[in-house]
Amino acid sequence: MALRKNKKTNNKDTSRKLVTMIDPKSPISEQYRTIRTNIQYSAVDGDIKTIMVTSSGPAEGKSTTAANLAVAFSQLGKKVLLVDADLRKPTVHHTFRQNNIHGFTTVLTKQSTLEKTIIETQEDDLFILTCGPIPPNPAELLSSKSMEQFMIEAKEIFDYIIFDTPPLLAVADAHILANQCDGSILVVYSEKTEIDQAKKGKELLQNAHSKLLGVVLNHKEVQKGEYYYYYGAK
Repeated sequence: MALRKNKKTNNKDTSRKLVTMIDPKSPISEQYRTIRTNIQYSAVDGDIKTIMVTSSGPAEGKSTTAANLAVAFSQLGKKVLLVDADLRKPTVHHTFRQNNIHGFTTVLTKQSTLEKTIIETQEDDLFILTCGPIPPNPAELLSSKSMEQFMIEAKEIFDYIIFDTPPLLAVADAHILANQCDGSILVVYSEKTEIDQAKKGKELLQNAHSKLLGVVLNHKEVQKGEYYYYYGAK
């Protein structure tokens, strides 16, 4: 497999976002592992290999959640691909300090192959696929035949594929991808996400026939002596 390698990931911003990689023994890292375990238990009736992570609105922590979940799964010795499927405001290349010249969009438009475009990270078994050049037609790309072919090929190579997608209430992209994945996770921001917005996001996932695996409560303030409660049942 041809891989682009760039293992420069240690900066202040990365430390904040990739806590599972930088500080795997922290309480927050433990909660990401709890989320991982709950996802595995939800697969009793069938394999869950493709997971979409989204939120109802912007800046609610979906990208941070997607990245840390990808690290958590890779720490099991599973081969994991984190895909930046936010084709409007991508962030994965920033999180992992990579360029964004080639990526998901160049694979979907047949300008590059998946094996030549994925990037190996410093975490064993974790690979990323950055967004690539922002296209004029994100929704069309995600609903194309190329997307179907991408899913088939990625499943042959990786044990888990995690998609970071745009907010549900902003654009249609996440709705399109929802029923192509085995399950979805909805991220909500404590004391910021409005209840009505969260409910609407859940309805949109259900309307897209997506299996909602659960809800991640992000940025919950912890009182002294209180343990993190990070994963909520749907």
